[in-house]
Amino acid sequence: MAYEDLDRRLLNALLADGRASQRSLAEAVDVSVTAVSNHLDDLEEETIAGYEPRLDYDALGYDVTAVIQLRVRGDALPAIADRLAEEPQMVSVYEVTGDHDVVAVGKFVDTDDMNRQIKDLLTDPAVEATNTSVVLNAVSENEQFELPVED
Repeated sequence: MAYEDLDRRLLNALLADGRASQRSLAEAVDVSVTAVSNHLDDLEEETIAGYEPRLDYDALGYDVTAVIQLRVRGDALPAIADRLAEEPQMVSVYEVTGDHDVVAVGKFVDTDDMNRQIKDLLTDPAVEATNTSVVLNAVSENEQFELPVED
């Protein structure tokens, strides 16, 4: 089995169970615990961004998900994107091409909470326009995909 193939198999096993022990990972990919340990050390340094729980925001009372698109004055783009990224309720912030410059996804307790955040953004003179879409149904969210491996 190639080094890269083992790494992908380990990553796929972690995607299936991020809390798996090194022993169960070794069994899943059919290598020694030492090999798993060594590869995980490298992967944690280079590829794995962290181990985090996946929260169910709806269950925590954040019933409104909004996709907010902003058109920003060019020289202010980094500052606005950074400002949005610092907002705790923004779960994703992207600088994008197209009609808008920034797309952010936020989780809010209710529409009043969302409205306050958007109005705060509109007071910034660098924000030229916003377009907000409220998500009606999250069909798929925060999904990761398995990496292809040689059979």
